[in-house]
Amino acid sequence: MTATQHGTAVSSEPSTGYRQELHRGVGSFSSFAAGFSFVSILTTVFQLFGLGFGLGGAAFFWAWPMVFAGQLLVALCFAELSARWPISGAIFQWASRLAGTTWGWFTGWIMVIGQILTVAVAAIAAQAVLPSIWSGFQIVGGSDADPSVASATGAQNAVLLGVAILVITTLINISGVRQMAMATSAGVTVEIVGVVVLIGVLFALSERGPSVVMTTDGWTGDGAYLPAFLASALMAAYVMVGFDSASELSEETHAPRRTTPRTILRALILSGIGGALLILAALMAAPSLTDGELALGGLPWIITERLGDVIGRLLLCCVAVAVLVCTLAVQTAGARMMYSMAREGAFPGHRWLSKISPRTGTPISASIVVGVGAALALLVNIHQSAIFTALASLCIAMLYLAYLGVTLPLLIQRIRLRRSGGLPSGLDEDGKPLFSLGRWGIAINVAAVLYQVGMAVNLLWPRPEIYDLTGETWWLRWSALLFVGATVLAGAAYFLTRRLHTTIELRHVPHSHQVDGMIAPTGDAR
Repeated sequence: MTATQHGTAVSSEPSTGYRQELHRGVGSFSSFAAGFSFVSILTTVFQLFGLGFGLGGAAFFWAWPMVFAGQLLVALCFAELSARWPISGAIFQWASRLAGTTWGWFTGWIMVIGQILTVAVAAIAAQAVLPSIWSGFQIVGGSDADPSVASATGAQNAVLLGVAILVITTLINISGVRQMAMATSAGVTVEIVGVVVLIGVLFALSERGPSVVMTTDGWTGDGAYLPAFLASALMAAYVMVGFDSASELSEETHAPRRTTPRTILRALILSGIGGALLILAALMAAPSLTDGELALGGLPWIITERLGDVIGRLLLCCVAVAVLVCTLAVQTAGARMMYSMAREGAFPGHRWLSKISPRTGTPISASIVVGVGAALALLVNIHQSAIFTALASLCIAMLYLAYLGVTLPLLIQRIRLRRSGGLPSGLDEDGKPLFSLGRWGIAINVAAVLYQVGMAVNLLWPRPEIYDLTGETWWLRWSALLFVGATVLAGAAYFLTRRLHTTIELRHVPHSHQVDGMIAPTGDAR
């Protein structure tokens, strides 16, 4: 397929500069679905609605637009980069090309570990849904046991269900990119329909008006409200990440320079709007805000109470599909990141992890390692009742740090290049100018960095209500900072032992699409 620009034929497939190994089986909707399903408002809002409400009451709603605005700034920066370097392992690749391979390696290392933990957290979202559909899914302790993930029986059952979900997603991932894309697209379609129906039904069954978000009804704390509000922002922060996963599939996407920037922004914007409406509708339709049931049961409680068992369980089935697809999307992104680093010889076991199946065109080994790593993260915490909140906050904090590893050097590059017009320009597969922030680039980038720093500190803050529900174990309370420190030290040990600072060779990827055998004058990609 070709397009024409001023009489010049432009191929719709990218000129990459590297040998094509991954199969291009991802279209525009599947690319959007990859980002939307990673965010997956049905999965993540269902997971953390009760926690967010319990920490901040009805006014926790305002953390949502705050986080959305901040993440939109980040997404705009990523959209620019995805058009210029459409390559798997985007966070690692972008950071390396902006600030050198040493910086890029540590950014990629933190991202991979964060993605593995995110896969684990996405998988245990099944506990928030499946026992509400059928009590038989509560395997630990039987149907009369407490299914809450904050309870011992709920936490242990969540691990079992999570591991089962990981087995399914791993099998789909290794079966081929087309199968993965079809499953993701179908799941996202179900999720979008479910979100629209659920929002409409909850608004129709409202018990109170939208002014409820101007109150702190449901908040049971004392003292200043600001610390409680900041803690409740974990819910929104956890939901609105992963929009960059569309860029992880760039090497498998048709016309990625044109497609990926759009799908990154669409995934976040639609998720932001849909999530805000879902939270508002749930607060308006909840039978009560003050009896403690909403903080304990979350959205599943509202649905079953307001819609009854039959209709409520049908909608919860849509949520179950969203959980599966969300886990699949996160695992796919993590596997591509691991594969990209391994392909450059920059990851433990790189000779094995960099192999692509000639039949399926997928990194089978990397997909398995991400799935097994996520399962181990769950199993070692099977007796920890704070597993859900602790892992959720930790994994998102690590993703924020990895994102910062891109936006910070990008800002430095913008400042250096401001006299020459900013980032190099170029053409996409249709011969049109690449997505660009233009003169607003520096201002948007500065705001994105400031937001990311503030939110990373907020997520890593050693709150007992997040990291240590017993309130008596100091190392659990500080576990996020300890884990991040251990991750960096382990990475440094491997990096120095393998002398990676002298051996990582990035593949050449031109900034612009190739036109008639010539690269548009945009400079080298190194």
